[in-house]
Amino acid sequence: MSREESYCALMQGVDQLDFKGLPIPNDLALIGDDAFPLAMNPRGQVLMAASTYGKGRLVVLGHEAMLTAFPDVVENALGWLNPTSDSAVAVHPSCEAMLANLCYTSILAETGCYREGLGVYVTNAYTMSEIDKDLVAFMKGGGGLLVAGQAWKWAKENPKENALTGFPGNKVSSVAGIYFTELKGELGVFPVPPQIPSSWLAASIDKDFEDDMEFLLKGVTEFNITGGATPSEVMVHGPLAFPIATDDAARAFFAGAYYGQGRIIVTTHEGYLGNQNLVPFLLNVIRWLDEGRNGEVGVQPRLTGAHALLSTSGLTCTKTDFRDNLSVYVCTSYSDQQAAEIQEFVAEGGGLFIGGHGWNWAQKNRGLNVLTDYPGNRILNKLGCSILGNTLRPGTYKAPNPGHLGNEAYRFRSMLKQMAGHVTSGQELKPHELNSLQRLGGDCTSYLRMRAHDCLTYTGVLELLTDVVKTGGVPQVGQDCPVKKPIEHLLLSVGSEVYKATPNPDELLPYIIKDQPNLPVIHNVTVKISGQAAGGEEWKSTGLYLSPGMKTYMSIPPKIVKKGWKVQIGCQTDYVGGAAVLKRAPVVHERFDVDAEMIEVSNLWGGLIYLVTPAKSDEGELEIVVQNAIAAPYYKSGETTVEDWVRYIRDAPAPWAEMEFENIIITMHSTTVRAVDQPDKVAELWDSIMRAVADLAATPPKFARKERYVADVQISHGFMHAGYPVMMHSSSALSLVNPELARSNGIWGAIHELGHNQQRGGWEFPPHTTECTCNLWSIYVHETVLGINRASAHGGLSPDGRKCRKEAFQKDPNLSKWSVWVALETYVQLQEEFGWDAFKKVFAAYQTMKNVPRDNPGKMNLFAETFSLTVNKNLAPFFKAWAWPILPATEQKLADLPAWTDHPMSKPPS
Repeated sequence: MSREESYCALMQGVDQLDFKGLPIPNDLALIGDDAFPLAMNPRGQVLMAASTYGKGRLVVLGHEAMLTAFPDVVENALGWLNPTSDSAVAVHPSCEAMLANLCYTSILAETGCYREGLGVYVTNAYTMSEIDKDLVAFMKGGGGLLVAGQAWKWAKENPKENALTGFPGNKVSSVAGIYFTELKGELGVFPVPPQIPSSWLAASIDKDFEDDMEFLLKGVTEFNITGGATPSEVMVHGPLAFPIATDDAARAFFAGAYYGQGRIIVTTHEGYLGNQNLVPFLLNVIRWLDEGRNGEVGVQPRLTGAHALLSTSGLTCTKTDFRDNLSVYVCTSYSDQQAAEIQEFVAEGGGLFIGGHGWNWAQKNRGLNVLTDYPGNRILNKLGCSILGNTLRPGTYKAPNPGHLGNEAYRFRSMLKQMAGHVTSGQELKPHELNSLQRLGGDCTSYLRMRAHDCLTYTGVLELLTDVVKTGGVPQVGQDCPVKKPIEHLLLSVGSEVYKATPNPDELLPYIIKDQPNLPVIHNVTVKISGQAAGGEEWKSTGLYLSPGMKTYMSIPPKIVKKGWKVQIGCQTDYVGGAAVLKRAPVVHERFDVDAEMIEVSNLWGGLIYLVTPAKSDEGELEIVVQNAIAAPYYKSGETTVEDWVRYIRDAPAPWAEMEFENIIITMHSTTVRAVDQPDKVAELWDSIMRAVADLAATPPKFARKERYVADVQISHGFMHAGYPVMMHSSSALSLVNPELARSNGIWGAIHELGHNQQRGGWEFPPHTTECTCNLWSIYVHETVLGINRASAHGGLSPDGRKCRKEAFQKDPNLSKWSVWVALETYVQLQEEFGWDAFKKVFAAYQTMKNVPRDNPGKMNLFAETFSLTVNKNLAPFFKAWAWPILPATEQKLADLPAWTDHPMSKPPS
């Protein structure tokens, strides 16, 4: 039975609940995948709840008076809890007053204490301690349990006790994800909704975890995680989860949580489990997890350092794989083989100390979702923490002061509640909350990617964020309407992810995309593409576009199904969410696995349609049929005629256009190409440029994979940046498709980025040459193709500037100053003396070299030797003048060559 079906059965015939005049009930806290509220007041407090555990069921009422005040609810509950209609129902003597209401029902119940053989047991929440293990086993085996009571009075009488673990009722109900809290519930008359009640006010539990932090941080002043172990970030998202140790940006690498009767501690590198710098903290962790049981600590056998360190705790530490009779289990997060058993172990009181980093896994498993596919998260997500795929900087971080955590400490759920109140109810945010909105947006994005639709806590957050998007709307971002306010930044980021996660995206679309253009659709379009990809992953253009939110089916040839192919919607693959000002949404492309012969694809933000090949594909020509799409301006050399381009293709309605040439594809806004009258001349220009790029690199004139440019309103960094594709701002696109403009003004930056793509590690010396040697291609293309000499191509190569830099370096020859334009002068001097052919021969030589050093000094000596042998001159004195670390051994190898004695650096500065 689903949760919704269970809720309907439990609240059948109940239209409202009148709590007026009753004793003050308890606010119940719910965690895990199975617990759900039955009654919730307008403050978001849960007064009744239900759950399942194992084969059994549980109903919790926030005060024992409810047993008699709500006979219809009790009758429904007993029917839902009873596995068979003839199973015995026993009612604890303290609750026998409820029996009077059962006289008019078919339920047969009797007064009595718990015993074996019952179907349902009804009890208060105060007398369960002595038989808590029996009741848990009873429920786990299929029994039904109805518990009523409140913990706020108990907490008041036991101020030094932790109600979550100490209150008797919690020793049983918490196993199923329901906790009696210290908070009083607000009374009133509350309607019973037709579906499980929810409220953004219930997003967080008002617990500060101060006592836990005080215990864990006793004797701890700092977290020293320097060294070779780079941590991931742990996202702390559960209602009863809390960050412990964070970096300077408040991103956690240690976190804790309560789950059921047990506890967990997560760290994001297994090396920290046995780190000597963390000894006081780690010993505190083990004692906190053991909870005074003095039980056995099982340590995964591979964690030798952790076993040695934790053995000093005074507890029995054993190298062992997981066993359910341990008090604490210490392990890595790299396996999920016993995920369900470990979760059950924690729920029933065990302690879990788990460590591992997700970034390495994420790098090796690109395309998989670290939130759902990383093995450790299959254990941890349910427990309230998740290991992310990003990295944090190792360092020494100050431990927080448990007594001064206050309300300003960032916690995902409490911040979520404050944000929702701001958007839906106009509640004012405090300065520290405003500063946390961008962080919250990132956490919401990560959380939503869990796609845990069977988990009520997940669906609750999804419903909350859906209401936020519908109420606050999503800003209509663009070049002329940038997003600057933190709350708008969050809505734009979160709106995209809510759309992807919601079961009803079409319903949400009008709140995100307004003024949707009505573009003409073409149907059942057959597209022929080449299935060849001699190089890396390659995007194959279709010349088709999907509008925002538009869905289409694609018919795929069987021979590429489940072979690593993907469909991509959108050409802008840069993530821009880290920018303070947004001119577009952070992520605007989508990818779909080609896992069937017919697949449905779409993208909230729309985009051009691509087939993405796996590396080194060899599938011949392929035919794809796209059911519905919009034609895009698409020119392809050798296929598109100038007449067709001018007559109708360039005016195709899609807002994105592409021009594909022999070795490069340029993607830009369609307005940029509407005035291009001679696409063949643009093709001639780029064919010449790309052959020149290959010529200098000493590679074949036909590229293994065509390069790509994409021009967009916003990119991830810089004015342009290299990669596949090369990204640039929209304002730079016109010069790429206007040959006259390119030949008169130059396109230095665009070729600079292609030069980056030609750089090779063997002859690169980062960081010195990172922004230097790429400029060799800019010089070469401008002089040999565009007809612009180097001094005119870029101001950095003016004669005066070059002379000034050279003489300044001669006066203070220091390798730390050898970078960018200073470093480029070295290569320009070599070119001016020996010509471009020398570089081509050197680059060609590197293509067959083996055992190339990896360190800069070794690589620099090899380059000096290679260039010298290529030009038959001893260049060691020249490179030494440029402060290169030339070794005596290198000088000895070159000693028989004629020396270059009159090199530019041999002349003293004027």
